[in-house]
Amino acid sequence: MLTIDDCIALSDLTEAEIDAIAEHEHLPEILAVELGCCLAHDAEGIRRIARIIREDIDRARSHGQTVHARQLTVVLDSFVQQHPAL
Repeated sequence: MLTIDDCIALSDLTEAEIDAIAEHEHLPEILAVELGCCLAHDAEGIRRIARIIREDIDRARSHGQTVHARQLTVVLDSFVQQHPAL
């Protein structure tokens, strides 16, 4: 049986990236893993994930959640480093 950690590992995304997708799309974590996995294996999907994280950062900032915005900024920076074509 696969665990959620196994599924995340198979998605080629980090748990933090999955969490950002779940937050943005209002999805349970396992569905965010599935969506993220599909997006992570397509050039347009990679751009969409970056856009999702940027929108999460903007939303956190607009709600005064500066710590969360900083955490998401770290996630975005790491994601961009893994996908330099962005």
